[in-house]
Amino acid sequence: MKYASLFFVFSLFIFSYPVSAQSSDPVLSFIKSEKSHSSIYLKKGDTVIASLNAQKMMPLASTMKVMVAIEFAKQAAYHVFDIESKVALSELDKYYLPLTDGNAHPEWLKYEKQNNHIVNDSISLIHVARGMIMFSSNANTEYLMDLLGLENINNNYRLMGIKDYTPLYYFVSALMLYQNPKNLKGDKVIRAIRGLSESQYINSANLVHIQLKNKPEFKKTFRPGDLSVEYQEEWSERLPASTTESYARVAEVLNKRLIFNDETYKVLERIMESVMENKNNQTFLNHAGMKGGSTMFVLTKMLYATLKTGEQIEMAYFFNNLSAEEVQRLSTEMNAFELKILTDPVFRNEVETVN
Repeated sequence: MKYASLFFVFSLFIFSYPVSAQSSDPVLSFIKSEKSHSSIYLKKGDTVIASLNAQKMMPLASTMKVMVAIEFAKQAAYHVFDIESKVALSELDKYYLPLTDGNAHPEWLKYEKQNNHIVNDSISLIHVARGMIMFSSNANTEYLMDLLGLENINNNYRLMGIKDYTPLYYFVSALMLYQNPKNLKGDKVIRAIRGLSESQYINSANLVHIQLKNKPEFKKTFRPGDLSVEYQEEWSERLPASTTESYARVAEVLNKRLIFNDETYKVLERIMESVMENKNNQTFLNHAGMKGGSTMFVLTKMLYATLKTGEQIEMAYFFNNLSAEEVQRLSTEMNAFELKILTDPVFRNEVETVN
């Protein structure tokens, strides 16, 4: 049975020198023509530039990981742990399900080895957190969820005044729910899972997570070949969800340094703002950060930036129920779309027309 990677990797080093907008942008054109599949919320300063389906609940995919980053930075700022504390790679491997992250975790390990961050088969917590955002490592994410506590992570929605969301849970572990534990086949598996309420589904995923973490033999039963497109679609639809308006609020809190203390933002800069390590970006940005995510059916992105001009921009835009061709096409055009948002006021006016 064919299967596909469940999350693709979005490079965070996407910006370059400002470019002028073309007369037509593929992402904007798609948003305008496929409004039922699209949502966007864009702010500049205190002004809402664009708002389309901004309160529509949609799966977040890996964009949810920004919430884990926030809690990591908070706890680090209050010295709950030392960000330079070492974690054994073997510990992270307990959380790794092969073929479920677009090769993100192996690529992260390769990157860290090249940068000499791995010593005695261990790595610092700060690099684990950066790998969660930069490479979108699912293993790092679920390890950090354990370290930080799911309740603590989800409480940050309330702190930021966000009401439209479903709670984060061990979303990768949830894949094991599709492994036919009762030897159900095809439609019976889907019907059984659809019969679970949100809380039942989340509790089931979290219980599977405990087994994956504590029983190495259980992990060996994972069969990615069982994950048909239908199964993956159901899994994708039951991912933690929120709205573009909510995640633009998250972006605003990070961009304008609201709510949390200075020490928290110092840690967040290292995790969220690796785009600023690119010298080209330093020519027109004071600071910026982002997180994107995808499944076979979903594309999501949250970003924020403070320009050298002093302008502050926050945006979230989500797509759902996409075809494989649409995912591929849109993902290749998102960088150019975001650059024009940040650098071209005329283009921002054009985006306003999606309202």
